[in-house]
Amino acid sequence: VQLQASGGGLVQAGGSLRLSCAASGRTFGRYTMAWFRQAPGKGRDFVAAAFRGSSSTHYVDSVKGRFTISRDTAKNTVYLQMNSLKPDDTAVYYCAADTTLILSSIQNPSAYNYWGQGTLVTVSS
Repeated sequence: VQLQASGGGLVQAGGSLRLSCAASGRTFGRYTMAWFRQAPGKGRDFVAAAFRGSSSTHYVDSVKGRFTISRDTAKNTVYLQMNSLKPDDTAVYYCAADTTLILSSIQNPSAYNYWGQGTLVTVSS
């Protein structure tokens, strides 16, 4: 599967953005989809995931209640709605996908075989 992320930009603290990740192919439903982010000089950190074959989602504690991951199977697209943005949310955001994930590995970037190109989110104070 090929992934194409979009939707990043510059926003003031407290604002909102919606990221999109379009997937190629006809097997979108087989993939667990996730968002990661990488701030300057730091590693790639898990943000959220939407499990394949179910409506279950999982979030890192720092974004719970502010970010929502969703998937539109008809459009082969996963979204990340980001509200109440903070300067600490500034990062390049990446979407990722894999078919073989288990809950214990969901936050490990090495567990994902497919990645989008990243989209920059900048939150000003």
